Amino acid sequence: MSFSVYTSPYMGQSRQQNPQRPQDFGAGGDGLFSRPSQQQQSQQQQHPFYFFPEQNNIMTQASYHSAGNNGGGGFGASQPGPGDGVFQCLTRPDHGREGRPISLRANHFKIKLPNIEIFHYEVTITPEKCPRRVNREVIETLFNQYQSTFVSGHKPVFDGRKNLYSKSPISPNFETALDFDITLPSDENRDRVFKVSLQFVSRVSLAHLDQVLERKVDHPPQDAIQALDVIMRHFPSINYTPVGRSFFSPPKDYYHPLGGGREVWFGFHQSVRPSHWKMMLNIDASATAFYKQQSVIEFLTEVLDLKDSQGNELNRQLSDSHRVKFTKEVKGLKVEITHGGSQKRKYRVCNVTRRTAAQQTFPLQLPNGQSIECTVAKYFKDRYQINLKYPQLPCLQVGQESKHTFLPLEVCHIVGGQRCIKKLTDMQTSTMIKATARSAPDREHEISNLIRSAGFDKDHYLHDFGITIDNSMVKVPGRILNPPKLQYGGRTRQQAVPMQGVWDMRGKQFHLGVTIRCWAIACFAPTRQCKEDALRNFAEQLNRISNDAGMPIVAQPCFCMYANGAEQVEPMLKHLVDKYRDLQLIIIVLPGKTPVYAEVKRVGDTVLGLATQCIQVKNVNKTSPQTLSNLCLKINVKLGGVNNILVPSIRPKVFNEPVLFLGADITHPPAGDEKKPSIAAVVGSMDAHPSRYAATVRVQSHRQEIIGDLSAMIRELLIQFYKNTRFKPVRIVMYRTGVSEGQFNQVLMHELKAIREACVKLEVGYQPGITFVVVQKRHHTRLFCAEKKEQIGKSGNIPAGTTVDTVITHPTEYDFYLCSHAGIQGTSRPSHYHVLWDDNNMCSDEVQTLTYQLCHTYVRCTRSVSIPAPAYYAHLVAFRARYHLIDKDHDSGNGSHSSTHGDEQSFNAMSKCVTVHQDTQKVMYFA
Repeated sequence: MSFSVYTSPYMGQSRQQNPQRPQDFGAGGDGLFSRPSQQQQSQQQQHPFYFFPEQNNIMTQASYHSAGNNGGGGFGASQPGPGDGVFQCLTRPDHGREGRPISLRANHFKIKLPNIEIFHYEVTITPEKCPRRVNREVIETLFNQYQSTFVSGHKPVFDGRKNLYSKSPISPNFETALDFDITLPSDENRDRVFKVSLQFVSRVSLAHLDQVLERKVDHPPQDAIQALDVIMRHFPSINYTPVGRSFFSPPKDYYHPLGGGREVWFGFHQSVRPSHWKMMLNIDASATAFYKQQSVIEFLTEVLDLKDSQGNELNRQLSDSHRVKFTKEVKGLKVEITHGGSQKRKYRVCNVTRRTAAQQTFPLQLPNGQSIECTVAKYFKDRYQINLKYPQLPCLQVGQESKHTFLPLEVCHIVGGQRCIKKLTDMQTSTMIKATARSAPDREHEISNLIRSAGFDKDHYLHDFGITIDNSMVKVPGRILNPPKLQYGGRTRQQAVPMQGVWDMRGKQFHLGVTIRCWAIACFAPTRQCKEDALRNFAEQLNRISNDAGMPIVAQPCFCMYANGAEQVEPMLKHLVDKYRDLQLIIIVLPGKTPVYAEVKRVGDTVLGLATQCIQVKNVNKTSPQTLSNLCLKINVKLGGVNNILVPSIRPKVFNEPVLFLGADITHPPAGDEKKPSIAAVVGSMDAHPSRYAATVRVQSHRQEIIGDLSAMIRELLIQFYKNTRFKPVRIVMYRTGVSEGQFNQVLMHELKAIREACVKLEVGYQPGITFVVVQKRHHTRLFCAEKKEQIGKSGNIPAGTTVDTVITHPTEYDFYLCSHAGIQGTSRPSHYHVLWDDNNMCSDEVQTLTYQLCHTYVRCTRSVSIPAPAYYAHLVAFRARYHLIDKDHDSGNGSHSSTHGDEQSFNAMSKCVTVHQDTQKVMYFA
């Protein structure tokens, strides 16, 4: 190995095709798909389906139903198609039976409902768009102030927006609209006047909920579910701080600071869910970040970490970088003033001034009508006799930006109870996890305490409606599915059998290992942090581990160089590629969190088509077999290899014919960002195992929930599948993440139609059976072992493979819970699967077994993961595309890099940024 320091850019010629580079995926030569006959091959050569001219017209209703529901090829006449204009989620065909039984408890609590009708009113409050808290105060004042108008003894419930429910009519003429004027006192001695209108909407029968649970009605009435949810949430909304579907209260017996002016608040999540035989209340422990109630000066010192031993860190002006950072954190927060005596007036921060309090001026109106320019510091001295302690610090600009209202930092306090919606730093996230992680038995105990302390038995609103809550967790029968066997390669061709979601690769070799003949190392850590000896040792150890794994590295690194800074990445990689035409891989050593990573991935993935593997310097200085083995897992698939495959003989029968597995996800910009685009990613399997995947990615409108260009993306993947296997998929199975239950019908209508459209545009009459499954991780259902002997590990979690499709699942729809991974820290969260569509007529056992097996095919570790591999890969692709969009200025070194804004570049330019190199498309670059 020779070492050098990279100092100057090398502007060479463009890279030529690398003849030693791994070629396209194999053409299905593993024998798992039956080979086509000579006649079929001849027909395919004459009419390869990806060359069929596109049809300009979308399929008619008749063409959707032409095939019939024959269990394999057709779209199925038994379910309505897009031409009908109606989509209904699939009903459950049966319950699963496979697996060993296990007794569980779930954090769902039975709700006992009265057989009554309640009255629904629509509320209109003017002015509109007031906070829910204010609206609740208005309605509370209304019913207290106009008691004589309403039927006595009523305790109506209100959702804080539009919906009010009462056990009986609130007035004798309940169908007549009622209008009122309500006055609320203000902190600023200025009363606020509201106009309120109450309009009867309908009677809502709570009895209908029990009827659907008893199978007397097909679908749960949404109006009754909404009414029950409002009733259940009214009392805690008054007594706690609501955040989404959770409720929080200020810390009392604990204190968990996160740094940066933030702290942890604990609370509980609550939601009403229809299930088998009973409505359930889902209760879970919850935690989130709030801003600490403190002075803005203290907030400033925490955000900028300015505290020092002398205590004089604030006696100078803020640097531009510090001011920008502080502005990002404080903008949008509510502050209250301390110089107004008893009047604690509140404002919302809209900006931070560039000039200090001693320099910032504003037009001051004099008693004689004249206007003069006055500094903020002078104004506070003359008006309030306050000599500012920090006149060299900037001011907060509050209220409307056009009104030029400036406040010195030292007279402002952060208002308590403000949830932090900004992204937490890595350190804050780590602190949050440590503060909130609970073993499964501890979490079960905590939830049991929550249901008692929540005071449902003291909730007079529930009592008024005749609703009671069972304080015991519901008992749930579960099943533990058998794990698949995994086939490795090499001379021994050993098989691995996972135990509790984990298996060992020692003594085994990759199913298809790549031979590495030409590779390089680029170290972006300084020589004092990473010595040459450490790099040599790392190369030697990697060589040894990779050879053992069946991915032989047959030569030393062709070059090893030191570099510094993201601006050197592109010229350095181009120099290496042009000098070493057969270069297969470059390993990048990173000094920690750095913008170098994003630039490496941008250049490697989109510019050069070069496989790159990053590693932290600490793992180079101190190598471990586990770290190097994990590194080999990623390198092998990036170069076109196959780590392992599912043993064919135990796979579900959906594999009996060519099947395309898809994963789809959309990632949105962080909360508070109004400009960055959303990114949609779809991956598709490219072989019969399935082990190799190809990716497609698109940028789309900000926070758009539907994959807009799905038809074209599916078309690309179908063509790739055919090129690699020479087969057209007979079945398509799609796992879609990032969809809430309220979006099911919308996503199904648009995206199922897009898949079908992609098929028919490739070939008229081409109608593979489609199974569409939504994967949800963001829910609050937790499962606990009823018997201690079933608990796994120190965290006491449920075993990997635990499946539930009764009691707590939907009474009619096709859903199930599956915990496919082994919980290491905290309480395992099972994934929630909804089968929205299934032309392939798979029974519950088939879908559940298939899903569990796909969780074992994730290439980056020898563990079963929490969601199927294609869904996981789609998330990785979308996340990687965020790096491809990063500004080359690299003005951010944290995880939320500054992406290219829609108003700075055209949509086409952003689309080009996320388009990967043609060589990169052939391999799993995102691994």
